[in-house]
Amino acid sequence: MDACIIIPARYASTRYPGKPLVALTGAGGEARSLIERSVLAARAASGGVIPIYVATDDARIAEEAARIGAEVIMTSESCRNGTERVAEAVARAGITADIVVNLQGDAPLTPAHFVTALIEAMRADPGCGMATPYLRCDAETVENLLADRRAGRVGATTVVADRAGRALYFSKEVIPFTNGRGVVDGIVPVFHHVGVYAYRPAALAAYQAWEPGPLEGLEGLEQLRFLENGHPIRMVEVSAPGAMFWELNNPSDVPLIEGYLKRMGWA
Repeated sequence: MDACIIIPARYASTRYPGKPLVALTGAGGEARSLIERSVLAARAASGGVIPIYVATDDARIAEEAARIGAEVIMTSESCRNGTERVAEAVARAGITADIVVNLQGDAPLTPAHFVTALIEAMRADPGCGMATPYLRCDAETVENLLADRRAGRVGATTVVADRAGRALYFSKEVIPFTNGRGVVDGIVPVFHHVGVYAYRPAALAAYQAWEPGPLEGLEGLEQLRFLENGHPIRMVEVSAPGAMFWELNNPSDVPLIEGYLKRMGWA
């Protein structure tokens, strides 16, 4: 098995308890749960040839995943984030894939080519232990990010990278600082981090052995554990012309995501 996709999902989210089961209405007027939409996104990316699993510690999420025909791996309640849950799922299920994709269960708008771009980047560079995509924001998205911060909401993640495409830092603040502007010198300098990760098994094993660092604790961002331990993160730039990308972090994100589903014609 060259690659697999694992969707980590927990019920006890700090900011939005029960969000994997929240119903999102698409363009056709049909309401589907967040976990169902996440599985549909994974299936679109897999092309029917990459195994897909839902990793959870909650019977309600497992029941919903089984209802839509997804294979479930039960994990412990002690997992502190999605990467830990994916690592535990790999160990419990005896998965031997060379590339493990973590498609987080709060990003139903993830285009299929975001996932395939990650897998292709990992296949092209056997020395790459971890990769994740980023997307240059448009002015509308930057305004949404700034609006969240002005309202005191913890929302989407932004990232800055070096010239070689390695991550320098991830933050729940809008970075780099733009002084409230979406466009600076004719460009939008803000990159939205897309919540998808691809790992080699060795990188997952190393992650499990590290304790969370202070930056991970302050930002609430699991990927910072890699940077705090000197492990490089390869950034893969993606684009989505005509599409909108947003994660479900807070209840206020529901109408925004539903609006994007309808705008893009996703049922």
